[in-house]
Amino acid sequence: MRNYLIIGASLVALAAPLQAQESDDAAAEAPKISSDPFADFRPEETEITVTATGTRIEIEDTGQAVTVIGGEEIRSIQGADLTRVLERVPGLAVSRDGGVGAVTNVGLRGAEGEQLLVLVDGVRVADPASPGGGFDFGNLLTSNLAKIEVLRGSNSTIWGSDAIGGVIVASTRAESGLQASAEYGARDTATGAVSGGIGGDRGFLGASASYYTTDGFSQAANGTEADGFEQWTASGQGRLYLSPSFEIFARGRWAEGDLDLDGYQPDFSFGDTEDTQHTQQYSGSAGAIYDTGPLFVSAAYSFADTERVNRNPASEEPTFSSDGHSDRVEVRGEWRPIGPLLVNFGAENEWEAFSTSSEERRTTRIFGAYTQLGIEMGPLAAHAGVRLDDHARFGSETSFGGDISYALTRDLRLRASVGEGFKAPTLYQLFSDYGNPALQPERSTSYDIGLIHGDRSLTKSRFYGALTAFRRDARDQIEFVSCFSPERPEFCDERPNGFYDNTDRARAQGIEVELGARPSDRVTTRAVYAYVDTENRTAGSANQGNELARRPQHALTLSADWRTPLRDFTIGGDVRMVSDSFENATNTTPLDGYALASVRASLPFGERFELFGRVENLFDTDYQTAAGYGTPGRSAYIGARARF
Repeated sequence: MRNYLIIGASLVALAAPLQAQESDDAAAEAPKISSDPFADFRPEETEITVTATGTRIEIEDTGQAVTVIGGEEIRSIQGADLTRVLERVPGLAVSRDGGVGAVTNVGLRGAEGEQLLVLVDGVRVADPASPGGGFDFGNLLTSNLAKIEVLRGSNSTIWGSDAIGGVIVASTRAESGLQASAEYGARDTATGAVSGGIGGDRGFLGASASYYTTDGFSQAANGTEADGFEQWTASGQGRLYLSPSFEIFARGRWAEGDLDLDGYQPDFSFGDTEDTQHTQQYSGSAGAIYDTGPLFVSAAYSFADTERVNRNPASEEPTFSSDGHSDRVEVRGEWRPIGPLLVNFGAENEWEAFSTSSEERRTTRIFGAYTQLGIEMGPLAAHAGVRLDDHARFGSETSFGGDISYALTRDLRLRASVGEGFKAPTLYQLFSDYGNPALQPERSTSYDIGLIHGDRSLTKSRFYGALTAFRRDARDQIEFVSCFSPERPEFCDERPNGFYDNTDRARAQGIEVELGARPSDRVTTRAVYAYVDTENRTAGSANQGNELARRPQHALTLSADWRTPLRDFTIGGDVRMVSDSFENATNTTPLDGYALASVRASLPFGERFELFGRVENLFDTDYQTAAGYGTPGRSAYIGARARF
């Protein structure tokens, strides 16, 4: 631990000595005044989000807690593993059943991984065939991502079902020109990516593709056989400008991969097996945008499909297969009728279907519509909205939400929000052998308040800081009820092996701290800390008062990068510290805390080429984010990028 404390202190304090070294360059690197009188009013893309209102809005105009990580920062972190990027978001916890490609759960502020809404290029990508109906982040790599937006807190007013813990929006590259990268490293891991686009006054056409392969390591921590992963992805998008105010668009994404799995032995112990899983995902959308300035309207059709097939060489037939599919039509818009007033509105209808090797095809439908009123006047920005959803199985659900942002000074802002969230029961929870057709949606109410100084992108100021306090109360959470307990529920007569029911209540509360500094144009440092206190509040439960599983109370990420005067050679590093937690709801299986360090470097050759490399888990720490599952040791990688 002493090594990590030394490195962490060094990263935070890096700015002072480096700034002294660069005193000769200070005058050349001082902020310049733009000759463009509107330059200060044009926000960077990293200052824009769609997660708060469903349409593009500046982060400073919402009272909700939003983190945006842009393409430049994603590339500076290096590597295809998305979890290393997400660790820079406060209040976010990750657990993974093995290496890259394995089941990866992401939770926000103590919420379940399935209580997180995920969109890729504007399309909801959750798997309706999975028991919890969540998104597996093991199938999303960073190779061609341009931006990640994370909203922390319930926001079903805008997004409907699933937005209990928050919302994550990932966008792939849509740039003119050609970019390519390649990387090789530990365990024969290789990554290649290419993207390109052409655009003009009439429209834009772009595409990207990537390939990832690794021999991996044993998924089971006690195993000896390496479990590999291989994935191909491709995406494309096009826009046609029919007039200055009207355009049509289409987007599509495909990902296909093969993952080696470990499993349970005949004696019920977890260890090496020859099981594999083949996963294919495809999604897309098409629609039109009408934008006159005062009125913005987007209408689209979208779909998403996830197919999984598990196999074992001992059997010719798959051991398990599933197919989850969703179709959606939606309209979203923003109207500014007069002065500082604005109205956000939208309506959508979604059809879901699932089938597995043991379950026949089942379907459901949900319709939702919302209106949100807002005002942006001087230092004040505020919104309040309501949404009504109608589900084919459980009926209607109403969600409320509001937020306020007030600029106390030029650089200091007070923000606060309250939001309600709900998650509809999944098709598996309703209709499987463990299903319960009487299930009601999971519900939550979240609150937060905070102070922000500057902007996270550090484009308008040299320092950024944010302090946020939050609470979320969840009720009617869906959990599995065993029929082998002494107090046998009546429904066990219909479901003798157990069933799902609305039984649990939970609370999560804590604080989040974000710090960023750019003492000179060559140095950037960041620190992110979260304290998350979770509690099972289910009255009468044997687990009442326990911590929620896989929710560490403390998490800290430190990072620093220095672009040296030596041909802009850049060195940097990260430290990630996570406290102890529990693997299970009974709090009987502990997960030890851990600290990981990584270092990286890059060297540009002109404006078109760059060499880079890094070492992850620098001190070869042995740790687990999920009990019984292996994690990678010290790993080194080297790669190159080109841009034309």
